[in-house]
Amino acid sequence: MKKDNVFQAAMRVLKKNSQLRMGVILLIVLLCIAFFAPIIAPCDPYKLYDALVAGPGTPGHILGTDGLGRDVLSEIIYGTRTSLMIGVVAASISGILGTCIGGIAGFFGGKIDRLISEFMNFFLMTPSFFLILIIVALFGSNIMYIMIVIGLTSWTGNARLMRAQAISLKERTFVKSAQAMGESRFSIMFRHIIPNGIFPIIAQTTMNVSSAILSEAGLSFLGLGDPNVVSWGQIIYHGKQYMPKGWWISTFAGVAVVFTVLTFFLIGDGLNRVLSPKMDANN
Repeated sequence: MKKDNVFQAAMRVLKKNSQLRMGVILLIVLLCIAFFAPIIAPCDPYKLYDALVAGPGTPGHILGTDGLGRDVLSEIIYGTRTSLMIGVVAASISGILGTCIGGIAGFFGGKIDRLISEFMNFFLMTPSFFLILIIVALFGSNIMYIMIVIGLTSWTGNARLMRAQAISLKERTFVKSAQAMGESRFSIMFRHIIPNGIFPIIAQTTMNVSSAILSEAGLSFLGLGDPNVVSWGQIIYHGKQYMPKGWWISTFAGVAVVFTVLTFFLIGDGLNRVLSPKMDANN
């Protein structure tokens, strides 16, 4: 019965919010492409064919081939897996780290809050992309390093949101009651503060997926991506040298990036409107 109620409530939310509905539909399309990539892809994305820089519509290569003879459509389909993995993992690291740090700062306050706030200000003053560039250049361009580095450099927005939520929630009656009953501070924070203040973080983290995908594409475009995996950024990087005669290589990969970024922006903005009804009221 509860499952039916949750499903009905979710359907009502989707019917009411067109942005969220469209974002979810596009996300389902992306997930299907990633999951069924071996079935959908017409070719092996790593296989080299004789036709080099063959244009779209070439027999056997709907979107053409790149400079090494690889099928562009197959690369883009398999690149969906890589980009979604990078976005979700990096955004999850950012969300968890930002939630914990921001919750501690806002709930404990005092010197701890001041110390953490100064630490956050340092990250906010440092251009995150250049920090990612330095770390990747020092430690290598392995895909795992890239995901971790992007996550570790993009947590400040979530931390500031969670800090504001914790400062507000710690004055509520249910938190005061828990303190009066002798619950420890960490127990109150993880059982009451974070669960009740997590909703804006969910919307922010969803949007961070887009930022992570763009960061990886930017790194790959500069030649700092993982050359051992197929990603949209790597396709764009490889295709830029063929732009005068092979525009399709970078163009179709760029369209895939835009499509995915738009998807997560719609979901994030839609969730933000659902979780913050005042936004819809103002519009």
